[in-house]
Amino acid sequence: MIEFEKVAFVFPGQGSQSVGMGRDLWTHSTAARRIFEEVDDILKMPLTKLIFEGPEEQLRSSINSQPAIMTVSLASLKAAQERIPHLPQPSFLAGHSLGEYTSLVVSKVLSLTDAIKLAYERGRLMTEASNLQPGGMAAIWGMEESELSQICSETNVQIANINSPNQIVISGDMSSLSEAIKVASSRGAKRATMLDVSGAFHSNLMHSAQEGLKETINKLEFHDPSTTILANCTANPLTTASQVKQELLSQLCNCVQWTKSVLTMVSSGVSAFMEFGPGQVLSNLIRKINKNISTYAFNNLSAIQGHASIKQ
Repeated sequence: MIEFEKVAFVFPGQGSQSVGMGRDLWTHSTAARRIFEEVDDILKMPLTKLIFEGPEEQLRSSINSQPAIMTVSLASLKAAQERIPHLPQPSFLAGHSLGEYTSLVVSKVLSLTDAIKLAYERGRLMTEASNLQPGGMAAIWGMEESELSQICSETNVQIANINSPNQIVISGDMSSLSEAIKVASSRGAKRATMLDVSGAFHSNLMHSAQEGLKETINKLEFHDPSTTILANCTANPLTTASQVKQELLSQLCNCVQWTKSVLTMVSSGVSAFMEFGPGQVLSNLIRKINKNISTYAFNNLSAIQGHASIKQ
């Protein structure tokens, strides 16, 4: 048996989706299948069919990808809990952007019904904001945050994600992003590329989505987290419902502090991170943040069965 004193559960965000994700979970896990069926019923649409069959362009749309990734992440967790009797209880929960919404279900802040509806509405509002103020995102490798922050000030873009010590994502309108990439490249960035996203997420260009999201949040019943959530924007613990609400609003237009969140959890004694959901983007980033930390990606049935020796 592999044992850990403290573990964190982490959940991926938009961009992790792929057509066919979670199909083996649906086929072989009763608990996972129940999640897919509940979500289809909540949204009154065949989201599961879109997840399994595509088309990819439709799945990539924020309005579909956000509830889809949440669904597969929760199905992955349920399948793991079903197959691994001694799966540890997490000391912390954290999600990258949309993944933070998944943590709200796991920590019992929101019901599955309310969280899925909120994720769907978030995707819709972000799509509207992107149409109103078009923009994009770019990944910059091999540049210090302070230096890139200066470039952002010069070119009118924002730092959107600090994913690892070597990778920072910036966000803004397309012409400003193009200029920022040129400047970063000329000042020593190892690599700078545009990302395949539909908008300038985690920037001020998402401001128009905040009011709509606030209205929706105020209609829902939030509870204090049963397990501490690390906030995207500050890497501080979220322990009350009011803190969670404020974080969800702030997150739309501000930077995801992923590196700081991981380091905070490690300094609090976390020795293993368990990622539930499609792909293993977060596991890869965590290993770049701290190569001595154990990571486990529960992204399909084979991976879940391969981690059956884990216990607390």
